[in-house]
Amino acid sequence: MSKPLPDASLDQIFRTARTHNELGGEVSDDTLRQLYDLAKWGPTSANMTPARLVFVKSPEAKAKLEPALDEGNRAKTMAAPVTVIVAHDEDFHEKLPYLFPHTDAKSWFEGPREGRREAAFRNGSLQGAYVILAARALGLDTGPMSGFNNAKVDEAFFAGTAIKSNFLINLGHGDTSKLFPRSPRLSFDEAARIE
Repeated sequence: MSKPLPDASLDQIFRTARTHNELGGEVSDDTLRQLYDLAKWGPTSANMTPARLVFVKSPEAKAKLEPALDEGNRAKTMAAPVTVIVAHDEDFHEKLPYLFPHTDAKSWFEGPREGRREAAFRNGSLQGAYVILAARALGLDTGPMSGFNNAKVDEAFFAGTAIKSNFLINLGHGDTSKLFPRSPRLSFDEAARIE
C-alpha cells in the first residue's frame, strides 16, 4: 500500500464513474463472484461483515422483486441485467467466533436484536458501498437506489430470517450518451476540515 493507484483507475472508480439509470449488456455469474470476492475485503467493525447480498438475475427472481419497486424505478430495474439487494443480517454476531476469533466478540452483541440493529445497518451500508466500488473496478456501471418497499423485499427474499434489506444496486453496462451533465459536489472547505 505504498503507491497510489494510477489516474485511470481513480477515474474509473471515482472521478468519471456515474450513476446510470439505463443498464444493459451481460453480467456473468463469474463476474458477480469476482465482485463479491473484492468487496468482502472492505473493513467492518470487528470484521462483523453483516451484509447479505442477493444478485437478482433470473426472470423468476425479477418477478419477486418487481412488486416492491416504486413506479419510477420499475422499468429501469426490470431492464438491468442484475439488481443487487444489499441487506444486513441482524444476527451477524452468530458468525463472529469465526470472523473475529481473537476474542469473544459474539458476547458484545448478544441479547435482543434491537441492540445489534445499528451496527448491522452501519456496517452493512459500508459493505454496500464496497460493492459499488468493486463493480466499477471490474468495469461495470452501477445504479444504486432507494425507491422500493423494504417490507415487501424482506417478505419476498428474507422471510423468517433476521435479514433486512437496505438499498438496491442495478448492475450492467451503461451508455454515457444517455447521462445528463454531472451534478456538482461540495468542495473540501464546504464539507470537511482538518483539526
